[in-house]
Amino acid sequence: MKKTLTIILSYLLLIFNSNVKPEEDNKNLKIGLIAPLSGEYKELGNSLLYSLQLALSEIGDENVFVIPRDTGFNNKDKLNSAIQDIKSQGVKVIIGPMSFEDFDEVKKYSDITFISPSNITPEFTNNIISVGISLESQLSTIINFIKKKKKKRTIIMFPQNQYSELIENKLKKLNLDNLKKFKYDPNPEVLTGEIEILTNYSQRKRNLELRKKMFEDKEDEQSIRQLERLEQLYTLGDVNFDSVIIIDFGNNLKSVLTSLVYTDVSQDKVLFTTVNQWFDQSIFYENTIKNLFYPSVNYKEFKKYNENYYNKYKSFPNEITILTYDAIGLIYYAWKKNGKINSVNDFSFKSKIKGKIGTFSFKDKKVTQDLEIYKTDKNRFIKF
Repeated sequence: MKKTLTIILSYLLLIFNSNVKPEEDNKNLKIGLIAPLSGEYKELGNSLLYSLQLALSEIGDENVFVIPRDTGFNNKDKLNSAIQDIKSQGVKVIIGPMSFEDFDEVKKYSDITFISPSNITPEFTNNIISVGISLESQLSTIINFIKKKKKKRTIIMFPQNQYSELIENKLKKLNLDNLKKFKYDPNPEVLTGEIEILTNYSQRKRNLELRKKMFEDKEDEQSIRQLERLEQLYTLGDVNFDSVIIIDFGNNLKSVLTSLVYTDVSQDKVLFTTVNQWFDQSIFYENTIKNLFYPSVNYKEFKKYNENYYNKYKSFPNEITILTYDAIGLIYYAWKKNGKINSVNDFSFKSKIKGKIGTFSFKDKKVTQDLEIYKTDKNRFIKF
């Protein structure tokens, strides 16, 4: 299988490079790609190449060419060399960079527009447009959902780490700074104790024990029934919030969910929402949660993309590749609409753009995605 993929990759590189014509004219659209095609992240780079080839085959325009170059990982010299090589071939738009650390480096190429699959900021940053699923878009979708569910007391939960300040700044920009915030220690052993305090768990446990004692020595039928009902409970009394937004993912998210359920937060009364989900099926095995809601890309299109990719390359793509797949379509749309691409201003569209992952808005030099709400239910992802 690895030998087959290597042959395919070599063929793609040959096709990409042989498709580039030396003359400069408006008949051809040349798109650069800077990606880690070597080193520890080369599988990601290769997956990006496959996704672009898939996009090109679906566009079916022989005047569109991609010029890929290897940047390695965290290698400024290699990054600059790759960009200069692509630039020398008359390219005005490049897909990349992948990481925020490279943003400052590519800003100096002011005559080139970079379409980055990162989700750091929705605003156009100098000559960089981020098309990743931004936290701003996700939070806006969740807040609207919470309002529709008529929840009034929301807590935004996120870990205390190197991203805490970034999250807090985004909350301020979205005017969500007035919502109650709860920063927790990502260490699961510490986390449970913190959530016990948040949920007033000890007092609610005492409330239950005190109520049970009121009926323990009574023998009338009503008292017996009351005691039997109380024996089914773990705590008595509600928490002081009716919805939570958890800004976390992976095992950390599962630890938070487990701690909330352990402290007897009612899933019938409290709405559980989160971000940064790509239809991760491992969440199905987190049996403590009945319903978890989150905003995401279009599930049907996501499945279709994965299936098409697998059918062609016999492997599954990295999640981020659907963003670069959509980036090709976005660039192609801008080129056909404007007849050229000279700067980020060519991407200031008045109308919304529909892609595989959803619908984009590019108003006031800010990228916003129209996301949909999904929930996990009985080992399925269901559009709400």
